[in-house]
Amino acid sequence: MNEGLLLEKAKKGDVEAFEQLIAGYQKRVFNIALKMIGNPEDASELAQETFIRVFKSIGKFKEESLFSTWIYRIATNICLDELRKRKGKKEISLDEDIKLENGEVSRQIEDTGPSPEAVAERNELRRKVNDAIGLLTEEHRLVIIMRDIQGFSYEEIAKITGCPEGTVKSRINRARQSLKQLLKDRVELLNEEYVK
Repeated sequence: MNEGLLLEKAKKGDVEAFEQLIAGYQKRVFNIALKMIGNPEDASELAQETFIRVFKSIGKFKEESLFSTWIYRIATNICLDELRKRKGKKEISLDEDIKLENGEVSRQIEDTGPSPEAVAERNELRRKVNDAIGLLTEEHRLVIIMRDIQGFSYEEIAKITGCPEGTVKSRINRARQSLKQLLKDRVELLNEEYVK
């Protein structure tokens, strides 16, 4: 069944049509939430919240944009709301040891095939990049995730965020520059620590 027909049925309350309609969007919505929030459990909850909100308001969808654009806009707004709620709250690093009654244990990294050194280097690089992305402003973090991680086009990002395409391109450029500087600063700090 094509998306247009499924959409019409879903607007009339057909739950099965709604489930078929959103099936292709679930992974991408989860990935957006995961990259924005950084925690799989929270990302799963936010993805669920996205689809609940889509279900509740699908009757109001005016079809002035693509259905996918509408879903991704809802998902990003829910993530941004969550980030605003979390400001000032203490977060626990995944690299932090787990405290037990009789001491502490380090988190273990599962061996996926490559050497332990390669895995550690890749994980450290990923952590540094994710940490740096986390330090960006919300609008810069959003456009970096949508463009460079999720692969959305400039046009799609413009529709999802409600900004002109030129503004999106400008934000992506500034976000990349900020990210580059953050990563450079972190490497310089790390090198200084090794010299001491």
